[in-house]
Amino acid sequence: MATPTPLHVEDAWFDLVPLALIEFNEHGRVLRANSALSAQLGYAIPPGSALADTPQALQRLCGWDSPLTLLALGPEDGPLQSQVLQTRQGSTPVSLRSQIWTLAQSSHEAPRRFLCAIKDTVVTGATPTTAPVSAITSDADAAPVPGQAQLLHELSTILESTPAGIAYLRDNVLMRCNRRFERMLGLTPGSMAGQSLDVLLSADPRIDRVVTETATELLKSEQFESELEIVIPGNTTRWYTLSVRRIGLSNNPLEVIAVLSDISRIRSQQQQLDALGRDRDLMFTLSGVGIAFVKDGLIQSANPALSHLIGDEAANLAGRPLLSLYALDVDNNADPDITGMLRSLGHWQGERALRTKKGRVLWAEVALRLVNPQRPEEGFIASFVNVDDRHRAEQRLTLQADRTRAILDSVFVGIVTLDEHGIAWMNRSARRMFAGDLADFVGQPLSTVATPDLDHPFRLTDYLDDLLDGQSHTFECQVVGRDGRVFWVVGNAVVTLGEGNRRHITYALLDIDRRREAEAQSAEAQATLQRIIEMAPMAIHLIDAKQLTLVQANQAASSYMNIEPTKALGKPPEALYDADRARLLRADMQHALDSGQAVHREYSRPHKGGNQIWDVNYLPLARDGESADQLLVVASDITEQRAAEQARLDAAIAQREMLVKEVHHRIKNNLQGVAGLLQQIAMRKPEVAPAISEVVGQVQAIAQVYGLQVGAGGPLRLKAVVEAIASSVQRTFGRPIELAMEGSNAGDWQLPEAESIPIALCLNELLTNAHKHGPGTTALGCTLQSSEQGVSIKIRSPGQLPPDFNVDRVPGGVSGLGLVRALLPRRSAKLAMKQDGAQVLTQVDLTPPGINLIPPPHVLGEPTGQQITLWPQ
Repeated sequence: MATPTPLHVEDAWFDLVPLALIEFNEHGRVLRANSALSAQLGYAIPPGSALADTPQALQRLCGWDSPLTLLALGPEDGPLQSQVLQTRQGSTPVSLRSQIWTLAQSSHEAPRRFLCAIKDTVVTGATPTTAPVSAITSDADAAPVPGQAQLLHELSTILESTPAGIAYLRDNVLMRCNRRFERMLGLTPGSMAGQSLDVLLSADPRIDRVVTETATELLKSEQFESELEIVIPGNTTRWYTLSVRRIGLSNNPLEVIAVLSDISRIRSQQQQLDALGRDRDLMFTLSGVGIAFVKDGLIQSANPALSHLIGDEAANLAGRPLLSLYALDVDNNADPDITGMLRSLGHWQGERALRTKKGRVLWAEVALRLVNPQRPEEGFIASFVNVDDRHRAEQRLTLQADRTRAILDSVFVGIVTLDEHGIAWMNRSARRMFAGDLADFVGQPLSTVATPDLDHPFRLTDYLDDLLDGQSHTFECQVVGRDGRVFWVVGNAVVTLGEGNRRHITYALLDIDRRREAEAQSAEAQATLQRIIEMAPMAIHLIDAKQLTLVQANQAASSYMNIEPTKALGKPPEALYDADRARLLRADMQHALDSGQAVHREYSRPHKGGNQIWDVNYLPLARDGESADQLLVVASDITEQRAAEQARLDAAIAQREMLVKEVHHRIKNNLQGVAGLLQQIAMRKPEVAPAISEVVGQVQAIAQVYGLQVGAGGPLRLKAVVEAIASSVQRTFGRPIELAMEGSNAGDWQLPEAESIPIALCLNELLTNAHKHGPGTTALGCTLQSSEQGVSIKIRSPGQLPPDFNVDRVPGGVSGLGLVRALLPRRSAKLAMKQDGAQVLTQVDLTPPGINLIPPPHVLGEPTGQQITLWPQ
């Protein structure tokens, strides 16, 4: 609330007043001094000079010797000061008196101003006769001193023109007031003089009684200066302030200056400012938007929303640089965009990454606005709106769009997107397909790569108008690239709705030119293959893998099925063949399908003039990793081929057998010749006859084996070998040998060709050894005992083995038991000798693969893994 002013000194009369006047502020700086003061002092005091630089007597007259007392003065008359001052007019000192007033302040922040009036008196030792200035303005009955009439007139004029109501009271009785005071109290002009202030106030029904009583107490109080606010209600409420100031220290009489100031406009403005302040504080506090006042780059204040956004107390944010809130290095002063927009437009808006107290980074939309666009140094208001979710969503959408385009760039299908202007984007496959870069096609219609056909799908696009969001249209057409290549594509046109329901079209194009060429070549190859199949001499069938029904067959298959192919289509094997043949064929077909591998079979079926042999191959037809859906059956009549092969085989076998027999016969004759020569040598040289006799026996055993092979084809039978060796030993030594066979299959065992001679030599040595060590002429026993596991050859001879004899300890050699141990196969033969009463039992056990059973005549061999089946008549 501004302090009302009792006096308002205008420049118009300041220099005209004959009273010496000087105006200065509370800092002691002279604001102005009139010409009367200059004449009184004899020199001028320039404005702006300091009172401290003036004579001490002048400082005392102005009250500057006690500034604290001076500053405590109210707007009413100040104290009277007296001082003797030596002036430049003469050497005689002059007695001066002064009175000080407090002038009105333009604002609370403005320095207080004071007005000092100075008048000289005669120094005679008597009391000065000059009346105080206040008496000039308030007491009409006092006789004015010479020169004061003009001052009284001027001051009265000032009092009437001032907007404040001013009254002079003596002992609580109104002595004089201006018209403004009467109008403010709503009284009849001229009717107020001689009445007390409480009566005057109570005369206005708008003034509250409490106010009247308070004003009366103020007048009677001992306070030098006081103030009261009066509220006058009505259609337009008025606010007055009543300022009461005592004149002098004496209470007899009690002189008071009362000033009524209309502060309605100030109060209204104050209320509006308070309301604006409350609204501002309310918006500042309750707003969900983070707001900060920034000056000189530092945050002066921040609202709770910004504190919550940053995660720090508002008190901690005050004084921090605004840039410290940013997660990135951003300098508003160095950023030409921000600085330029703030200076030119007074505001700036953008997005910034903020770093919270916990270190988390979040994005906010930042708006900066200058408080005073004319004075940027007064600071700006910064608002922060959390857009982190939107920003991250946009980042995810951008990343997703980049990933989608990267994926679309990696596919082999050409992707083209169109907007209202034309082609907007193409992937790498489309650019390669059209033989150009993206810049060559952006904004161009898709028909730029179409052929001249008027109904081309790229040119005639009426079908797109019928498509809804997400629907597609499939087509095939020819496309012309920038390199002039014309090729076929198959495509889909998909319509999508974007922002503002704007239609976007996406084309997916696949280059099928090679596929069309491949289809044409495939069709041509299939036709050629069909002709070849029809003309092929072999029977070709195509069987359905699930039902095993005939899908296709050529003409040559009629001889295999004994039915025309056209009549057999769609029928299973049971409808085409007899029960046994159908069961066999179905099993082989199913085996080929289950194994997924080709199966080879040979079938023989009765035919006029003999059996007919068919070579059949089953081949499952399937894609990689999938089960077969069809079975290809190829059958060839190989009856004549097999007959020719059999004839050639028989001739070769006969020739081989003839050669083998001839060779074996000659070997036998040569061995017998060698044996005869050895016997002649033994007769001439009796000293070597025993050794030669053993060698002759061995040669005879080998000759017996070759003699057996002359008339046999293939492996020798063990029974024949045993009989031949026993007969040879019997002839050589003249000692009878009783040969016996035990077991139902004793004659069915045969020796491999590589094992026949070693086994024959072993039997020859064992029989010879039994003859030599078995004294007497009793017959030797030899038994061939057969079982399921193998054959045991047991030789019995009279004799006695040494007590510690062990056949396993006999070392290997070239004769006797040493030769037997060396020749017997270790994996399939075992030798044992033991004492059996008065006889020595020698036993040789032979097991497969050293010997093998002869297969039955009804079992057919399968040397090549092929199955030969004889179909019944």
